[in-house]
Order: sequence, then structure tokens, then C-alpha cells
Amino acid sequence: MRPISENRDLTRGAIYKHMIRIGIPAALGMLFNTLYNLTDNWFAGQISDEALSGLSIASIVFAAFLALGMGLQSGTSAMVAADLGTRQPEKVRDWINCSHGITWFLSLLILGLGWIFAQDLLHFLSGDKSIIDKAWDYTSVILFGNVFFNLTSAFAGALIAHGNTTAYRNVLIAGFFANWLLNPLFIYVFDFGVAGLAWSTVLIKLGSAAYLWKELKAETEDLTKPSYDFNRWKQLLAQIMPASMNMLTIIIGGYITIYFISQFGDNPVAGYSVGIRLEQLLLLPALGLNASVMALVGQNFGAGHYERVIEIYHKSLKLALLVSLFAIPVMLFLSPLMMDQFTDDPEIIAVGVYYLRVDAFAFIGYTVLFCSNASLQAIKQPIFPLIIGLLRQIIVPTMVFYLLIKVMNQGLHSIFWAIVSIVLFSAVMALVYTQGRLKHLSRHRGL
Repeated sequence: MRPISENRDLTRGAIYKHMIRIGIPAALGMLFNTLYNLTDNWFAGQISDEALSGLSIASIVFAAFLALGMGLQSGTSAMVAADLGTRQPEKVRDWINCSHGITWFLSLLILGLGWIFAQDLLHFLSGDKSIIDKAWDYTSVILFGNVFFNLTSAFAGALIAHGNTTAYRNVLIAGFFANWLLNPLFIYVFDFGVAGLAWSTVLIKLGSAAYLWKELKAETEDLTKPSYDFNRWKQLLAQIMPASMNMLTIIIGGYITIYFISQFGDNPVAGYSVGIRLEQLLLLPALGLNASVMALVGQNFGAGHYERVIEIYHKSLKLALLVSLFAIPVMLFLSPLMMDQFTDDPEIIAVGVYYLRVDAFAFIGYTVLFCSNASLQAIKQPIFPLIIGLLRQIIVPTMVFYLLIKVMNQGLHSIFWAIVSIVLFSAVMALVYTQGRLKHLSRHRGL
């Protein structure tokens, strides 16, 4: 493993400088990843309305890949960063190789389960045979290519642990532009229809995994290969599965919210959907900060620099506040202008604007949750973020929304104010718990 330069040694040096160096490429990559998904939706709409609906239905199955990928990225990053901090390159290589091996195992498991159950799930989600056929055209290809999604995530997690988010940024940007070339090729030249979107994505992910594999070799001076140390697998799974489940709670929670909003009609759903996508764009800097925290806390935790771990968490909260001070006025005052770019329908605009202005009060809560969850994951305590996710995304919203809409006959706006209340309460819980765990860590490790 090549020596770590002072600029990239996360156990020393200016914390803010490290955060900015790691966070900006990560946020930029996420921006292009979001644009990538919008590109697929645009091309599907050019094929037909049924194709767009089929892609939307297939995305629910696709959510399983996203959840597993997030878990692999977070879990790999947590285990690798800790041993990077201890300056034990042989252990770092062992974790990367075991992550490589477990990725193949989980990907084959998803392929098998998907081939058995995916069609039944698609039939459950839609009764329209034409839409189901289009969804299966897409899903059947993606299932065979899911290993490339997961390898990309696992390799990215190992690189992020090294403080390298530039490589992942590069593949996400390149993937966005490649998608604009490959989608028309597969759709119009080869006449693959919706399946063409999937073939394009699989090829891009294959290239992404190969590029990150090469970058990881340069980082570690060793070519990663699958390893099957089941004791390490068990430790990896203890990090991967809670993070994956936490991602699933976000996806499921989104569908629960849309279900209750749909009680008021299609236009409110459209307004909320546009509003939340705009909010997600504003949250990208905070998500970049999330990657910084994972790497910084992980390496310093492994090195035993627990005072510095606490300092990193506190400084991440200050940067989160700075991001919020920029985003909140945008949501409050520029939301009508932003919504106008997506639709001319006054009802859709009104719903989106109201959501953005209300949820501006929760923005700081989201950033606190990101920083707290990343810190806990990095010190190998992923269970609390999962518990908070289950409560915030599924259990509490289901009960509160049902009470407001079905029992108390409250209007659409009550859902948005309930979201703010739930997010802020969850953020306070996460803040208190994370502070407590970090202080407990420092007290019991000889500080």
C-alpha cells in the first residue's frame, strides 16, 4: 500500500480542509447521478407512456439494488477506514477482498430471488399487462447486471474510506454523458425499447466497476480479488445489512407519504414529487459532507484519536448549519421560480411551493441526521440509524398520517407539517444519542 501523503492523512491536518476536499467531489458525483436517473425517465417517456409507467414500476424492484449498494458502500467504508487509521495495510486488503467476495454472493442471491419473485411483485404493483411487460423487459436485464452495481458501490466505499471521492465522482459524471449516447443506440438503432435503458445502464456500471477496480489497485498497490473469510463476512454483514435496511426504510417511507398525499388527488402527488426532487438537489452538499464524515471519523476511530472524532462530528454540524443557511432562504423565497421550471399547472405549483416552504424548517434536521448517522456508521454502530429510520420513515408517519387524514379529517398541509415535526424530533434524538456514544467512547478508551 502506497504511503499516505500528509494532504490525504485524515488522522491529522485541518479537519475543514479534509471535509471540503472529500465532500465537494462526492456532492458533484451525486448531482450527476440524480441527472442520470432523470435522463432515463426522459428517454422512457419518448418511447411511450406505457414505457414510462413500466420504468416507474420497475424502479420499485430496482430499489433493492440501491439499498444493497448503499449498505455495501457504507459497510465497506466503515471497516476499511478503521484499519487505515491503525496503519495495518494487510487488514485493509483483507477487508476489501472480503467485501469483493460478499458482493458476488449477495448479487447472485438477488439474481436468484429476483428471477423467482420479481414478476409476481410487478403483477402486484400493476394490473396492466402492457406496463408489466415493459417493466419486466427492464428488470430482467438489470437483474443479471446487478453485480456491477454492487461492485461499483463496494469499490467506491473502499476508496471513500481512503478519502478518495474523486474516482467515484468521475464514473458518475462519465456515466451521465455515456447514458445520453447509449440510450439512443439501444432504443432506436438496436430497437430494444425499454430494455435498451437497462442495457445502457448495465454497460455503464460494468465500466464503472472496472475503472474503480483499477483506481483501488492504484490506491492499495494490490489487485483486489474475492475472498471468503466467513468470520470477516459476518462482521461486514453486521455493517452492511443495517445500512441497507435503513436505505429501504427511506424508499418505503416515500411510498407511504405518496399514498396519503394521493388521497387528495393526482396534482398534489405531482407537486410533492417535484418539490422533493428540488429539495434533494439542495441536500447534495450535505450528502457530500456525509461522505467526508464517514472517512474522517472512520480513520480517526481506528487510530484511537477519539478526541478528534468528537471534533469532526461537531465541525460537521457547523458545516451542516452553513449548508442550511444557504438552502433555507432558497426554499422559502425561490420555490415558485423553481416549480415554474417543471410545470404550468397552478395547483401542482402551489402544492410544491407550500411543501418546500414548510419543509425548509426541517432542512437543518436532515443535515443533522446525515452527520449523526455517518458518524455512528463509521464507529461501527449502525443499529441506531436503522431504528431512527424505521421510526421516522415508516412507523410514526403511518400512524400520524392516518390519524390526521382518516380520523381527524385534516387537509393536505397537515401532512407536510407532520413531516417537519417528525424530522426535527428525530434529529434531536440522533444528536443526543450520537453525542452520548462519542463521549462514552472517549471515556472508555483512556482519554
